[in-house]
Amino acid sequence: MNVVLVVLAGVVAAAAAVRSTWSPCGQSMLSQINPIAEAGRAQRYRRTACWFIAGALVGGATLGCVSAALAALVDGAGIAHGTALAVAAFAALAAAAVDSRVFGFGPPFIRRQVNEDWLSKYRPWVYGSGFGWQIGVGVTTYVMTAAVVLTIVFAMLSASPWAAFAIGVAFGLARGLTVLLSAPLRTQSDLYAFHRRFAATGESVRQAVIAVQLVVAVGAAWAASSNFVAIAITVAALGLAAWTWTRALAERSRTRVKSRQLVSEM
Repeated sequence: MNVVLVVLAGVVAAAAAVRSTWSPCGQSMLSQINPIAEAGRAQRYRRTACWFIAGALVGGATLGCVSAALAALVDGAGIAHGTALAVAAFAALAAAAVDSRVFGFGPPFIRRQVNEDWLSKYRPWVYGSGFGWQIGVGVTTYVMTAAVVLTIVFAMLSASPWAAFAIGVAFGLARGLTVLLSAPLRTQSDLYAFHRRFAATGESVRQAVIAVQLVVAVGAAWAASSNFVAIAITVAALGLAAWTWTRALAERSRTRVKSRQLVSEM
């Protein structure tokens, strides 16, 4: 088992789970499974939330089983730890580049949402666990970051089926627990205010996940015990970080200019 990769995989899984919440599907879940909406359907929010989390755990376990099978193949191939770390470093750098749209494309991928008709057709345990599974497995609805795929890659390269399975379960649990973000909401005003704040932080979360992937790439590169790889990844990561930050500043500047123009035209 590659302990360093297991730790880094846990970091990537957490980042992927957080970023995945800022998706059309994630926002829909928070707007549909909350105390206000459940009361309107004459259901109990706590019960539905528990079913959602349970479903997400099973979804994470499903992802974990796939990752465990891949990890077993890597273990059987006998790939050296240093080689696995070097591959992981390049994979993390590539994932950050995809999320930054360096190649001209990027997330979201798999533009699919859960079927909201379930809310009126089925009992809470059905739509709660069903939605939870789809959210927890990570790749059946909107994929908002390449870190989801990177999580699988890192779990696979760990060469430990049990660790890979645990990483999948942790990802599913993290995604399932996000339903509790809506637990304090009691009025429609609370719901609207929550979604305004939620939407406003989306870009910051995206930037943070890119930063996490770059840090992980550099960490894996230096752990690979190859100075050439470490230096190359570090330089590339710094360049990508600068490019991403500059582009973000330019986008904010354009947004401010457009806002001022709209205000002046009113």
